[in-house]
Amino acid sequence: MRDEVVRASRALAFAGLGDMVWGHASVRDPEGRGAWMKASGWGFEEIDAERVLLVAPSGEVLDGAGKRHIEYPIHTEIMGRRPDVGCVVHTHAPALAAFASLDEPLRPISHDGVPFARLPRFTQTGALIASADLGHALAETLGDANAALMPHHGAVTVGPDPATAVMYAVLLERACRTQLTAMAAGGPRTWSDEQETAFKNGQVWNPDQLAAGYRYLTRRSS
Repeated sequence: MRDEVVRASRALAFAGLGDMVWGHASVRDPEGRGAWMKASGWGFEEIDAERVLLVAPSGEVLDGAGKRHIEYPIHTEIMGRRPDVGCVVHTHAPALAAFASLDEPLRPISHDGVPFARLPRFTQTGALIASADLGHALAETLGDANAALMPHHGAVTVGPDPATAVMYAVLLERACRTQLTAMAAGGPRTWSDEQETAFKNGQVWNPDQLAAGYRYLTRRSS
């Protein structure tokens, strides 16, 4: 689990989704004890096995040395609500943060936007998700979607494994940047319809393709 968190963190750093020492990725503990997360105070690119903690839903650090992130409820509450989720990513990447403020739907202008046909926004607060109640509310907003925007804050992405959750974070940032560019040029005026979006989701972003992208990121960040 430690190695999984290390690989996910470094992949996010290579993809440009870091925010100095903020943002975090987690992997579900297979024994049901909570979430393995990077320790607070370190950037994605600085994470090694000694900087990964096992955090219980109560916030207690069960394994590892260091301080946990105050926003651990993002991870534990989503995993508690979604048994299909094995990895959670939270980032403050700039394009998705900017796009979240526009209250516009994210269109599948390019391949990158295809996984986000339903992209909820968590509007209860733009402050830190520092309590179980806020984590639970975020999990409820996320529902069964792949991601949720958090206006005035960032975004969260999820998946059954690190490859999926990390790639969704990368794709979400790229999709938001693409739409911001199109909007700045006076558009967008066209995008994939519902049928094409559903087809492309299986063709372009099936598990093998997501894994291939993740392997690229982990190779380049190792």
